[in-house]
This record gives sequence, structure tokens and C-alpha cells, in this order.
Amino acid sequence: MSEPLTTPGEGFHPHLHTTDASATAPLRTRLHHVRGDALDGDTAQTGGMRRFAAVSGRTVGSEKLWMGQTHVAPATSSSDHHHGESETAIYIVSGHPEFVFLDGTGDDAEEVRLRTSPGDYIFVPPFVPHREENPDPSEEAVVVIARSTQEAIVVNLPKLYALPADGS
Repeated sequence: MSEPLTTPGEGFHPHLHTTDASATAPLRTRLHHVRGDALDGDTAQTGGMRRFAAVSGRTVGSEKLWMGQTHVAPATSSSDHHHGESETAIYIVSGHPEFVFLDGTGDDAEEVRLRTSPGDYIFVPPFVPHREENPDPSEEAVVVIARSTQEAIVVNLPKLYALPADGS
């Protein structure tokens, strides 16, 4: 016999129902189930992309983590941006998105293009300017993103630039 499916926001024990509001567990004492069709699109955005929060301060009360999906339309490039103090981990679900950044300093800075496939991971350190591109003319790229901050930090930039050699 299988347990009934939980609904978004329900805790670990969905079969223990109570009508007493004072008996409801605080957000920090239970597990949360966020369905794929219940992601929150009201999050920081960058041109050319659609971000959806799954785990955030607003959706489940997280304090140190943000996780969600990003969809990059076919033949699209995001705006140049960085994610502030967030460390960002990206898992490629579908498509072949490319991640572009400048490596080096001054006149020696070179554009680097990381070409990915489903199952690949990308790590973006804090404050590193970059952009995502989907060169495929017909297939949307979908990635799952986890960040070390409670909410998605997106700082849109007028152009890519390389970080100084000391990383600041």
C-alpha cells in the first residue's frame, strides 16, 4: 500500500491531518514537498531566461539556500550578469546550453565558452560575470540551479568583464 501524494507545502506526515491551526508545525520542523508544476516564477530574472524558484525563503522558509529551474529559449542568450555573493551550482537537465565568461585580465582576457550536455554540472563562483546561451534553434534548454543564498541574486551587467587576478 502506498502513501498518498503530498500537496505543495505539506510536511513529512501528510496522513496526519489536524484542523487545529495551533497544532501546525513551524516551517523549520518539517520537510516540504514542492511539485514541479508549483514552481514560483516571481523571482529575479535576466533577459533571455525564465527562472522558477522551488526552494527559497518564500516557498519553504529556507535561510541559506535557493534552488530552482531556469529555462533558456531556443536561439537565445541571457543578459550578462553575476549572482553577487552566491555560489551557484548548475545541473543540465535538457538541451545543450553554453556558459560564457572572460578568463584573464586586461588585454589578455579571453572569452571562454563551456559547452554542456544533459547530466553535466557547472559551478559559478561568487561575483563572476557570465551569460548563458542556448544555440539550438528549436530546443529549449532546462537547468536546475542551487545557490548558497536564500533568494536568487541576479545583478544584470552592461557587458562581460574579467575579474582582477586577486579575485576581487
